[in-house]
Amino acid sequence: MAEGQSDMTAADALVEAGAAIGEGTYVWHRAHIRSGASIGANCVIGGGAFIGPGVVVGDNCKIQNSAQVFAPARLANGVFVGPGAILTNDRSPRALNEDGEPKKAGEWNAEPVVVHEGASIGAGAVVVAGVTIGRWAMVAAGAVVARDVLDHELVAGVPATNLGWVARNGDRVKRHGEKWRSPDGRRYVMRVTGLAEVTE
Repeated sequence: MAEGQSDMTAADALVEAGAAIGEGTYVWHRAHIRSGASIGANCVIGGGAFIGPGVVVGDNCKIQNSAQVFAPARLANGVFVGPGAILTNDRSPRALNEDGEPKKAGEWNAEPVVVHEGASIGAGAVVVAGVTIGRWAMVAAGAVVARDVLDHELVAGVPATNLGWVARNGDRVKRHGEKWRSPDGRRYVMRVTGLAEVTE
C-alpha cells in the first residue's frame, strides 16, 4: 500500500499524510481521507466522500459520492456504500459534557460499524454505531439501521426491518421448502447467521 496521494487521486482530493491507499484505487474530487485510514486495492472513493482516521476498507470496495464513513468502521472486501450514506460511531452523541464544557477528543466511546464481505448499503442510508452488516446483505436506500443485519438479509425502512433475502448478485431469493433459491438457480439454507449458499 502506498501512503498519500497517487496518480489515481484527483488533484482536489485531500488524502492526509499517514493514510494508506491500495494499488489501483481511485480517489475522486473533493474526497477527504484522514490520517490513519487504510483503503485496500482497486477501490473507488467517490467525490466528496469522507473516510475517518483509523477506518479500514478492504479491496474492491465502492464508496460513492458524499458517503461518510466514521472511525473506527471496518469494511471487508467488496463492500458497496451508496451516495450520501453515513456509517456513524456514537450512540449517545453530545457536544457538551454534563458540566457544560465542550467535549474533547477521547471523552466519548466510539463504536465501529462492521460491514462484511460483499454487503451493500444504499443511498442515503444511516447505519448506527455498533451495528454489524452481514455478508452479501443489502440495506435499502434511506434505511436507518439500528440492529445487526444477517448474511444475505434485505432490510429497509425507519427503523430498518426484514424485507426478505438476496443472493450474491442482489436478486431476491424465494423459499422452496427448507431451501431458498435465486433466479439463477443458486440454493441457500437458513443458518443462525442468516442465509448460506449450498455448494454441494
